[in-house]
Amino acid sequence: MIPLRRVAEFSVVMSVWIGSFALQATARQAKELSSQSEDLAIRAALKEISAAQVQSDIQKLVSFQTRSTISAQDAASISAGRGIGAAREWIKSEFERYSRDCGGCLEVKTDSYTQPVSDRVPTPVEITNVYAVLRGTNPEDAKRIVLVTGHYDSRNSDTLDTSGVAPGANDDGSGTSVSMECARVLSKLKFPGTIIFLTVAGEEQGLYGSKHFAEFAKSQGWDIEAVLNNDIVGGDKSPGQDPKVVRVFSESIPDGATEAQLRMIRALGGENDSPSRELARYVAQTARIYQLGVAPWMEFRLDRYLRGGDHISFNEAGYAAVRFTEFRENFTRQHQNVRSENGIEYGDLPKFVNYDYVANVARLNAATLAELASAPGPPQNVRIETKELVNDSTLVWEAPSDGRVCGYEVLWRATSAPDWEHSASLGKETRATLPVSKDNVIFAVEAIDEAGHKSQPIVPVPER
Repeated sequence: MIPLRRVAEFSVVMSVWIGSFALQATARQAKELSSQSEDLAIRAALKEISAAQVQSDIQKLVSFQTRSTISAQDAASISAGRGIGAAREWIKSEFERYSRDCGGCLEVKTDSYTQPVSDRVPTPVEITNVYAVLRGTNPEDAKRIVLVTGHYDSRNSDTLDTSGVAPGANDDGSGTSVSMECARVLSKLKFPGTIIFLTVAGEEQGLYGSKHFAEFAKSQGWDIEAVLNNDIVGGDKSPGQDPKVVRVFSESIPDGATEAQLRMIRALGGENDSPSRELARYVAQTARIYQLGVAPWMEFRLDRYLRGGDHISFNEAGYAAVRFTEFRENFTRQHQNVRSENGIEYGDLPKFVNYDYVANVARLNAATLAELASAPGPPQNVRIETKELVNDSTLVWEAPSDGRVCGYEVLWRATSAPDWEHSASLGKETRATLPVSKDNVIFAVEAIDEAGHKSQPIVPVPER
């Protein structure tokens, strides 16, 4: 930790060790980064997340027998408790129950449209996303949105099977339960920023539900700062699983980057600093604060090898989004008909889910959502001066518009380091000169409120 409040003081102390920090940074990370105290209200809420409730939610989802996007959703099927329509209505009723429990604090909504024929949609089908909005209490901050999601549809071996059993306990009853449990617990608190708890359909057919929702959000001009997608977070009980690790995948080059932006990314070595990568680092930072029994393993890849998930829909719409997935998947229990062959049990059944693990992943999601929704807006228009060739680095930025900033923190790391290694705490100054060469490090700036909540870090762009 560098207990500095003024850049002048910082310059004196830093000059002593700047020459050797890159070689020893990883080992000293916890010491060099400034500490952040946990929010006691958030900590209390995290304790309310329940493995028993997660188990109940997943078993209820499985009880609908199939949640295939193209399965039945007529009134009779819903009444009989079978098919995706019944699952949809139950999720909606649960969000409504949470809202009643908090005095109507949640706006429960659906996002429906008709998906036309495609490879995995033989006839037009209605796809419905179900979500609940916990509106922020600060008018300016409420415009900023953080979002958690999981997909509630399921499938078996045949994507076009509309009637066969498709339990989907892990894929993705687990992710759906994370979103629901975050809603149940966090709805009891109030935050300056807005949180959306989303469950989408159509993932197994081609990410259709998330794509529609992301495009809708973009068309409405929503300022979604972060998307946490949970898909296969059940902690399957197979050998080789690590119940203390959850993978967090994030894109490198932002989707839709222009040629000029690509040239700048290449010139600056910014391939590892997309908004989604900074979000992944924020998840890791939150995990260090709250120590929740599961640690994020940052995977610097869009998704698993040549595979995809709903966070990609949000990336394509220009939003920072990451995917949470268990450490080791068991493919005999994904996209399989329930059966036994040669001593192997196939099928995505509840008995293979580690409910304590899912609850820990839900706590990590909830803590990240709560910290982001509590924090002030990030610094605006962050730049690094490049008019002269000097070994010092000068960063300048503008305050966010919410008026809640009490200070800023400059972060940096070696260009080869995966996570932030060093920091300097500042007052309300919006300019800092550091005796660190911009040639050798990546910088970022984050805003801090009176309670110590930190915004996402913003990497500067060059100012010539």
